[in-house]
Amino acid sequence: MNLIADFLLAAGAFSTAVYCLVLSRRLKRFTTLETGMGGAIAVLSAQVDDMTKALERARSSAQTSSAALDEQVSRAETAAARLDLILASLHDLPQEPPAQDEAEDERRPRFVRRRPDRAGLRLAE
Repeated sequence: MNLIADFLLAAGAFSTAVYCLVLSRRLKRFTTLETGMGGAIAVLSAQVDDMTKALERARSSAQTSSAALDEQVSRAETAAARLDLILASLHDLPQEPPAQDEAEDERRPRFVRRRPDRAGLRLAE
């Protein structure tokens, strides 16, 4: 009986060793940097780093643009307030009557002289 138990124990140990060898080879192929999953993970990690850097650059660019836009908006609001003030002050000015020379020009009749068409005169001859 001991002989059978020893034999079964040795067979179990041998099969476990073969199983561990197969798993070890699979794990090596899985983590190989050039062709396996390790390569894919390394590539994805590099892409994540690149995207993080690009996101930071975009964020800083957006903050700079936002600050410049805020400055331009405040300048435009100041200019609009000045224009409103100027327009309001123009409404307060009194209306002046037209100058005497301009009034005389409006009353004076205007005559338009036309020159005879020379081409028409030649045709009539």
